[in-house]
Amino acid sequence: MTEPSTTRADADPAPSPAQAAARRGPVVIALMLAMGLAALDGTIVSTAVPQIVGDLGGLSVFSWLFSGYLLAVTVTLPVYGKLSDTFGRKPVLIAGTVLFLIGSVLCAGAWNMASLIAFRIVQGLGGGALQGTVQTIAADLYPLKERPKIQAKLSSVWAASSIAGPAVGGLLAGYADWRWIFLINLPVGLVALWLIGRHLVEPARTAPRARVRIDWAGALAIFATGAVLITALVQGGVAWPWLSAPSLGLLGGAAALAALTVAIERRAAEPIIPGWVWRRRTIAAVNLSLGALGLLMVAPTVFLPTYAQSVLGLGPIAAGFVLSSWTLSWPITAALSNRVYTRIGFRLTAVLGISLALLLLLAFPFLPFPGEPWQPALLMLLLGGALGLFQLPLIVGVQSTVPYEERGTTTASVLFCRQVGQSVGAALFGAVANGVLAARLGADTDLDSLAGSLGTTDDIRRAVDAAVDWVYLGAAAAAALALLALLTLAPRRFPVLKEENQELPRRGLAD
Repeated sequence: MTEPSTTRADADPAPSPAQAAARRGPVVIALMLAMGLAALDGTIVSTAVPQIVGDLGGLSVFSWLFSGYLLAVTVTLPVYGKLSDTFGRKPVLIAGTVLFLIGSVLCAGAWNMASLIAFRIVQGLGGGALQGTVQTIAADLYPLKERPKIQAKLSSVWAASSIAGPAVGGLLAGYADWRWIFLINLPVGLVALWLIGRHLVEPARTAPRARVRIDWAGALAIFATGAVLITALVQGGVAWPWLSAPSLGLLGGAAALAALTVAIERRAAEPIIPGWVWRRRTIAAVNLSLGALGLLMVAPTVFLPTYAQSVLGLGPIAAGFVLSSWTLSWPITAALSNRVYTRIGFRLTAVLGISLALLLLLAFPFLPFPGEPWQPALLMLLLGGALGLFQLPLIVGVQSTVPYEERGTTTASVLFCRQVGQSVGAALFGAVANGVLAARLGADTDLDSLAGSLGTTDDIRRAVDAAVDWVYLGAAAAAALALLALLTLAPRRFPVLKEENQELPRRGLAD
């Protein structure tokens, strides 16, 4: 029995580089659109929060619009990574995109804050597939030397989203209706689905085993562990004190569930998070390094806008531009990083990038008070350039050390660690900032009452300035941890597989 699609592809002569690039074009566009859905999500929703709360109520729990989505993305990343290695990237990406769009429609029809939070979690369940599988397909499509091109394009999607998201969200919420911020996902997602379905054809897989075992118990255990842990981190210090019974109970429960997850994964025939992602030095070092990256990214993304508005006296739009300066330099240095790591190696390039980032983060507390807007903007521009040299070589490098059938799991593991780092960082640095504010303004000060008065008095401005300074010092400590992980765990040269094993076979692109 013949298979026309694979037989014809085997008989055809190898395509020229120009033909291969032309065939990749529609798939790359689809990946950028799919990544755009995930990248726009946070920024476009954040600007519409006042309108959403005004319509649905639920001011005390609105933060779960973001925390619930983050939870779902984080805990499903390793699940989708394993599924993409088992069943292929295409069905996982299509299923995730469809689930994300279903969640978007449900969010647009939400009738109260509880329903909107629940539907945001549905969106996040699809968003985990978007983030992890897009990165994996990008590595499949391009050989090692060309891989920075697609990674730079995906980075540019995040850069454009950080600028366009607030503007689009503000326009839709102010002049139309906040529900359109979810409905706008539909045309983008449908075009991405059509391009993926039409143009992405994965390479022929080996004959399936008699029975494919999916570790559903491990998936459920990972989800439960992540849910309890992130609930503890998000609500601790906000809904209840850190050392209270609820916090200690949730943290203890998360530890117990983590131990149960390890036990389940060790006994599973096909574990969701296999032990080899931690036993291999290269993958373990990248996991820890990108976990630290997620931690340090919280400082600018969460606290710099408050600093710009409260200390520098800027408006929301101008404050957004101060933050967005790092998204301009990040994709540029990421695109050029291959010229560095092809000469000095993945590890040394990443060490160079994180070392520069460490110095820049340490420089932030030395900015004058109140200072000029160009000063933090310049630091952020340089920080983005440093992190472009750090993150991309690690992702490209670790993907190049594993074969095709392990690449989805490997990619998901490093993205999972980065997401966990961001979750921990949001809670940790939030506690640091609140502690500094309380120490500067008086332990009996009601911090919630300051929400509408930040920047109104010199004492409050100086307190916010000190709090953000300490947050940046914490981010510098995270950069130091990443540097330590690379220097102590990562091999001097990543064990890159032969080039022919790194490319998606030409059958992976439709004619």
